[in-house]
Amino acid sequence: MSHYKLDYEEVLRAAGHRVTNQRVLILDAVCEGEGHTTIGQIYARTRMRDRSIDRSTIYRALKLFVELGLVVSADTGADEVVYEVAKPKHHHHLVCRRCGEEQEVGQEAMQAMFEQIGREYQFQVDTDHLILFGLCSDCRQL
Repeated sequence: MSHYKLDYEEVLRAAGHRVTNQRVLILDAVCEGEGHTTIGQIYARTRMRDRSIDRSTIYRALKLFVELGLVVSADTGADEVVYEVAKPKHHHHLVCRRCGEEQEVGQEAMQAMFEQIGREYQFQVDTDHLILFGLCSDCRQL
């Protein structure tokens, strides 16, 4: 999903933030990942266009983008956070630990679980981007 389908400039301005060239380059770098992309990948893509952008600028911009709902983040469970441009509908992922295959899962598939957690634990889940790890059907047969 491209961030050009989002009115990211309006979202930033409405929240009282400037639309800077560095922020646009960082958002471009997230989009180029076409899905989950790491800080290292974002940094490398951004530095190809502007060598003055450092990691702290990227971290700050990503934190802002996540807060504003332009980007979603998820912990991979391997001490790494991945980012992707927010989609109009919340979604989650199934990731195979062996081959790395990734499948997208719609919010509706997870909603019953979130509601059950709410009832049983009096806890409202607000996660809009969850990664579940396991083995895909091909790898289970190996």
